[in-house]
Amino acid sequence: MQAVTASNPALGILIFTLGGLAGAVFYMPFKKVRNWAWESYWMIYAVFGLLVVPWLLALTTSPNLLAVLKSAPASEILYCMICGAVWGFGGLTWGLMIRYLGVGLGLAMGAGLTSAAGTLIPPLLKGGDAVHAMFSTSAGIVSVIAALVSVAGIVFVGLAGMSKEGELPEAEKKKAVAEFNFKKGMMVAIFSGLMSSGMSFGLQGGPQLQKLALSTAPPTSVIWAGMPVLVVVLLGGFVVNGGWCIILNIRNRTGGDYVRSGVPVLPNLFFAAVAGAIWCSQFICFKTGEPQMGATSYIGWAVLLAAQILFSQLLGLFLGEWKGTSGKTKMLLLVGLVLLISSSGIAGYAGSLATK
Repeated sequence: MQAVTASNPALGILIFTLGGLAGAVFYMPFKKVRNWAWESYWMIYAVFGLLVVPWLLALTTSPNLLAVLKSAPASEILYCMICGAVWGFGGLTWGLMIRYLGVGLGLAMGAGLTSAAGTLIPPLLKGGDAVHAMFSTSAGIVSVIAALVSVAGIVFVGLAGMSKEGELPEAEKKKAVAEFNFKKGMMVAIFSGLMSSGMSFGLQGGPQLQKLALSTAPPTSVIWAGMPVLVVVLLGGFVVNGGWCIILNIRNRTGGDYVRSGVPVLPNLFFAAVAGAIWCSQFICFKTGEPQMGATSYIGWAVLLAAQILFSQLLGLFLGEWKGTSGKTKMLLLVGLVLLISSSGIAGYAGSLATK
């Protein structure tokens, strides 16, 4: 097996932060798509973000990729694919969440719920000793506190959204978010955030795949050992996303969007593909940042989501989504963001206690 390289936590944190930035801005190229149905540009996003980019990168950086996938336990591959499919249902509604709530509020709610679910659900599903450890060990208790702080942050961000809806006239709300609808957005955010946590389970659920990547000749370097896991998880996500887009293309008779005259087909293809590539890069950062963290690689998910929340709010403020709101509303938003980001730090501290 290839020797493990020395870790560099500072570099790992930087990589995770860049991944969070990608997760916050990937939706922006969609704003340049013209005269296409949602399912048409989402299909191109899915093809590039879930298939083309990850597979090209994996084949380039992991010379034993096909051999690893062939010899890996079928149960582990199936688990990773199912987790990716679960995320797929969340991913389908992630864009809808942003349409109803805006980039800032939408990503804060979605990422906050994903962070909380990623902390509590895995040990609860395992049951037995895992559940006991949550409430009888220092690491478990701190992780529960992190989840509760995250939920509190979600509540405050939600209160800010309700306050915003009550303060702004309909015309003003539509300027920043054309389809702003707080109630619909909250329902979508809850579903999307919980289902999207499947990505965390899948990306951290392929230990044998990564071991085989390091040990099967010609071996993959430590930095890129997570690529076989990534392509399997995203393949599961593509089955759901791509399948639904095809169904909608047929049902809505929008399959002709890809070749229809009078529509900027090539620019639409380009911007949708760019959105997919940017989206995928956040999880490439997650898997390549893990080796830099050494024994504390578990911190990556918390840092990734915290950075995504931070950058999404900066983007939301830049886009004017909170313009014209009162000091009370902005204070509620600030408190919610501080709690959400703090929950990620607390979760990281829980992980450090666990390694000790």
